[in-house]
Amino acid sequence: MRYPTGSIIEHLGRQLPCFITYTTDTTTKLIRSNLHLSPMYSGVIEGVGPRYCPSIEDKIIKFSDKSRHQIFLEPEGIATDEIYVNGLSTCLPFEIQVELVRTVVGCESAEIMRPAYAVEYDYVFPTQLMPTLETKQCQSLFLAGQINGTSGYEEAGAQGIMAGINAARRASGLSLITLRRDQAYIGVLIDDLVTKGTAEPYRMFTSRAEYRLLLRQDNADMRLSELGHEIGLLPERNYRKFLEKQRLIFDETNRLQRAFCGSDSLAQLLRRPEITYESLPGKNDALDREIARQVEIAIKYEGYIDRQQAEVEKFRKLENKEIPQAFDYSVVPSLRLEARQKLGNLRPTTIGQASRISGVSPADISILMVWLKHQSANGSTPTAGPSVCGPGCEKEN
Repeated sequence: MRYPTGSIIEHLGRQLPCFITYTTDTTTKLIRSNLHLSPMYSGVIEGVGPRYCPSIEDKIIKFSDKSRHQIFLEPEGIATDEIYVNGLSTCLPFEIQVELVRTVVGCESAEIMRPAYAVEYDYVFPTQLMPTLETKQCQSLFLAGQINGTSGYEEAGAQGIMAGINAARRASGLSLITLRRDQAYIGVLIDDLVTKGTAEPYRMFTSRAEYRLLLRQDNADMRLSELGHEIGLLPERNYRKFLEKQRLIFDETNRLQRAFCGSDSLAQLLRRPEITYESLPGKNDALDREIARQVEIAIKYEGYIDRQQAEVEKFRKLENKEIPQAFDYSVVPSLRLEARQKLGNLRPTTIGQASRISGVSPADISILMVWLKHQSANGSTPTAGPSVCGPGCEKEN
């Protein structure tokens, strides 16, 4: 959409703000009278759309109690007068869209540069993927993005970097990598997809992660720099800066635990809600502000972080217990039929992943662990033949 020449957009300089506006009663009437022309409502498109990015048709019909709907007007850039109308996605015919945009408050004279449209895309069942995003049936084939059943640019980008890393490592003969659920939101995203699957476009929300206290925005470098350097994605100079930051945080935290003010250590004082590092007696004035912030977080939330870390260590033991991909679940006695079917179909790579499959109970996991331990002690593992076939793979009878 384009704003008319001489509008406020031209005079605000390089920092362009977004604007909030609303639909009107005319918007609602126009959509309702032309709903039969929408492919999503006429039956032409049968797929389930993204739950968290509903079309304007969906909003009008499903939230009929609302008299208006919020719209964001977002400048496309400083070198164009085009505006993205966020919240007005639609698949109505172009001539209807022209009328539709002009029913929005403030857009009465707007022109459409490119019409909105709907896409119905097919996808693979993400449970057919390994946690590395390599397909189970075709070695060296990696999938990422909406083909795995996700929605949104961030989700696609997150999968893309992991699939790209692992494809490059596969081609180089290196071991593949995965991110754990306690290590990154990317780990939560991929584990949810390959373990649970999805019946609608998947969005990544912080609420999906059970270790949110560890997956903070401020400690991303602390969680991932070591791995990034190890696999060659973090340059040496950046890695050295990370190590120096890590050292400074460690040294200052230890100093506060050893230094006292009266009968309390400085660390004990800092744990008090009303005390910040800036107001702490004996603070290190030369300490970088970001380092000081990390020290304050580490000390104030130490008990909570330690508790969650203990949970991580407990479940990590399950994550480290691998299950052979060709394991034959049908021979495990006392394993429920549903669990055998789910485990056989999804073929989890670890006990931890198996425990997160819907329909697999804690009792099933206990039985499976006992059986795997017993078979390992006997030096044999029941298999149902190879489950992954690729170059150089020989099938067994």
